[in-house]
Order: sequence, then C-alpha cells, then structure tokens
Amino acid sequence: MTTSGGTFEAATGDGPPLPAGDAEQRSREVRAAFEGLLQIRRLTNSQGGGPRGAPAEWERRQPVRAVALALEAAGRAPSAVDVSGARTATGYRVTAGERPGTAVVEWVGPPGGGAAQEEESALGACVPVLERLGWEALLYRGPRRRRFLEVEPIGVGPTGR
Repeated sequence: MTTSGGTFEAATGDGPPLPAGDAEQRSREVRAAFEGLLQIRRLTNSQGGGPRGAPAEWERRQPVRAVALALEAAGRAPSAVDVSGARTATGYRVTAGERPGTAVVEWVGPPGGGAAQEEESALGACVPVLERLGWEALLYRGPRRRRFLEVEPIGVGPTGR
C-alpha cells in the first residue's frame, strides 16, 4: 500500500483492505513498482536470464516485499485485516521465513470464509508466478494441516536448484 509518506509498499496480506475507489490507482502503482523491479534486475543481474531470470540482490535481502510485489503484480489477491487485526478478506499473506532470505506464503481469510478449502489451488496458482521470476516455491503442510509455500531464490536452497 502507499503510506502517508508516499512510499509504495507491496500488499503482504497484513494491511488494511483497499478502498473500493482506489483500485485503478493501486493498479498503476503496482505496475510501476513491478517495472522498477524488472529494471533493477536488468541493471544488476550478472547471472543472465534477463530481467525475469533471477532475483536481484535487493529482492534477496527483502524477500517478503519482493514476493508480495510479484504476487500482487500477477493479479493475485492479498488478504487484509481491519484495525483490530481481524481478517476481512481471503487472499495471500507473505511473511518472513525461518531462514534468512526466505518468505512464506499462506492463503488466509476470515473465520468461516473458506480459505482452508481454497488454499491448495490458490497456493498452487502462485507457484508458476514465482518460478517465472526466479523463485523456488515449495508447498508444505504445517500446523493444523494448513498448507503454505516456502519461497527462496532458485539455486540457494538445500537442494541447490
């Protein structure tokens, strides 16, 4: 979201819902931020593969922001919370992973909203978005049998892929 200082922040799924009248403006901001990310890749990636080949150093240092931007730019819907912290919308939620340089993507929503039933297909739809941008996204089952993606730059994980 855009903060009061005017700085763009990708929607991680833990912010307020987007006001209905702001969707077009938000779409422009997301497109501009994503194009900026691709430009950073063009200028800084020495690994080849073009702007979509591998995450830039900036992304590796801030995987939550980078993964959230990739998902939002691909049109995936973020979750949202109200001022009390209660979930108000079903969608992705990106948080820091346990290991440095990783992120976790969950599919969450308000109680009784059906997020648990949607998570496998919704998270599965996030995988190709991230892989096209040089991220490895592995699906796991966690506590209470809820699924999540562990995301890291391709080539840095324990498998070395």
